[in-house]
Amino acid sequence: MKASYELIKHNDKQSFLARTFDAEGFNAPYHYHREYELTYIVSGTGKRYVGSHMENFGPGDLVLLGPNVPHCWKLEDKQDDACSIVIQFVPEFLGDDFFTRHELRHISRLLQKSGNGICFKSVNADMKVIMQQFTGNSESFKKLLLLLDALQTLAKSRNQVLLDQHGILPGISMSEQPRINPVFAYLVENFRCHVSLEEAAGIANMTPNAFCKYFKRVTRRTFMDTIIEYRLSYATQLLVQTDKPISAIAFDCGFGDVSHFYKTFKARMQVSPLNYRKKFLE
Repeated sequence: MKASYELIKHNDKQSFLARTFDAEGFNAPYHYHREYELTYIVSGTGKRYVGSHMENFGPGDLVLLGPNVPHCWKLEDKQDDACSIVIQFVPEFLGDDFFTRHELRHISRLLQKSGNGICFKSVNADMKVIMQQFTGNSESFKKLLLLLDALQTLAKSRNQVLLDQHGILPGISMSEQPRINPVFAYLVENFRCHVSLEEAAGIANMTPNAFCKYFKRVTRRTFMDTIIEYRLSYATQLLVQTDKPISAIAFDCGFGDVSHFYKTFKARMQVSPLNYRKKFLE
C-alpha cells in the first residue's frame, strides 16, 4: 500500500472542515494532505501511525498534525462504535498573515511544532467539551471561534508531546515527500511480517544500494534501524498490554528468531523483554 495524497474538497462557504467519522472512517489508508489536522478520538482503540512513529490510541486521544505529515489510525479488531472528530484547515484559511498577529503568537508557535505531530496528554474536560461542540449544529461563525479557542487552549497546554522526537518529518522537503511517504506506508503495513529492501527500493524507483543511501540521507536513520524501531515499539506495547509469551511476541513483531529478538531488544532498551514486563508490572 502506498501513502496516498488526499485532496480534501472544501465547501466555498466554509473556511475549514469539521467532521465526525464512524468506524469506517478508520479504514483510511496511510495518507497525507496539505491541511493541518486536529483529531479527537471519541471512542475506539488501536494503533496510531504518524510518520515513523507508532503509538496506542484510545478515547480522549487528541493529536495535531501539520501539513503533509503522513498518518493513519488503525482499529484493533472490529469496533462498530468507534468514532472520531476531525478538524482540517489549510495554512492560509484565514488569510496569509493571520497567525502573524501578536495576539496569536502562541497558536503560531503551536502550528510550527505540529510538523512533528503533537499529542496532547490528559485532555481536560473543557477541551473535550470544545471538541464535542463541533459535532453540533452551531452556525459557522461560532465554529470558527471554537476552533481558535481550541488552538489557543492547546497552545498553552503543558501536556504537549512531540511524536517525531528526532525531527525527521519536518526535515523532509516537499519534493521528497511523494517518494519517501510511500516507503513509510509500506513499512506501516508490513513491519510485522516480511519487509523486503528490494520491494521498498522499487516503491521509490531506485536500486537497493541507492535507496539505502537515499533513505539515510532523508531520514538520518538506516532503513534497517527504522524497521527495528517499528518492531520494538510494537513489542513494548504487547509486553505491557498482554500476557503473551515472549516467543509469541517476537514472532508477532516480525522477528523470525526469538534469540535475535532478545539480543536486539536488550541492546536497544538496555533491559531484557522479560524484565521490561516485570518493571512495568511493579
